[in-house]
Amino acid sequence: MRLTAEQNDRAAGVLLATAAGDALGAGYEFTYPRPETPIGMIGGGLGPFAPGEWTDDTSMALAIAEVSATGADIGSRDGLDAVAAQFARWFASRPKDIGNQTRAVLSAAQPDAASMTERARALAGRKGGNGSLMRTAPVGIGFLDDAERCVAAARDVSLLTHDDPQAVEACMLWSFAIRHAVLHGTFDGVATGLVLLPADAAGRWSTLLEEARTAPDPRVFDNNGWVVHALQTAWWAVCHAEETGPAHLPQALELAVRAGHDTDTTAAIAGGLLGARWGASAVPADWQRILHGWPGYRAQDLVRLGLCTAWASVDDDRRRDADADYSRFLVAG
Repeated sequence: MRLTAEQNDRAAGVLLATAAGDALGAGYEFTYPRPETPIGMIGGGLGPFAPGEWTDDTSMALAIAEVSATGADIGSRDGLDAVAAQFARWFASRPKDIGNQTRAVLSAAQPDAASMTERARALAGRKGGNGSLMRTAPVGIGFLDDAERCVAAARDVSLLTHDDPQAVEACMLWSFAIRHAVLHGTFDGVATGLVLLPADAAGRWSTLLEEARTAPDPRVFDNNGWVVHALQTAWWAVCHAEETGPAHLPQALELAVRAGHDTDTTAAIAGGLLGARWGASAVPADWQRILHGWPGYRAQDLVRLGLCTAWASVDDDRRRDADADYSRFLVAG
């Protein structure tokens, strides 16, 4: 299978728009921007982060993409071990920001999947944070040829740090929706992916998605450090942006930030799906120019990892072209 030009643009947009939402929200984290407050990549936040710098949300997604872009099956035992090793590598870099639940796992586990999964299972208390959903975007482009393997891998990658049924379900649903958007150019996968969840979970998430679609105010999902409200906030922003073309992407990301509280994460979550629907070409050029972050990457590297992951998943040998000019998928300007 060889992806079309439009599908390539959408695959290239998944990590790029994840990072754009992340960097856009970083400077407003745990605040509630007023309606008159301009939203931009101002930096600051908990890091503090430089303008255009992404946070742990994108860094952990890139740790997954570094593995998937090689063609490795991240849902296999070896693939999960490789992802776990990348998480450990990132943690060893002493990141500026990291979620409490993820820190509790990575600080105590060995750099392999079994150790991380066991440590995550052993944690006491509430374990339904948004830290696995925020990084799930590359799973959606890692299995373009197989929907069931996509959701199975999303489950297992989530379990590396988040042993919680709702966190797992959210990752399965959102990864499927990203996969569907790359292939078909619609948001329909958010609903059609429900059939791949257990029946009781499908009914519950159908209600939650409808709540997000119809809610007049995102503050009803204010506890968006919790995975359920994080997904609902992201879906609320996607559904309530008024633009119907590519400008929908930046408008929806701004809405995710204006929703407040965990702004970088909800915008990163929304960004993965928006990039899968509208493509790299919809991410504003001024954002693309300043995007950067761990491990020393810029926008072109995000495009490279996204495309190589997508091409590997459909056995397209273009990923093996070491001299490929990935900058042609970026917006000029």
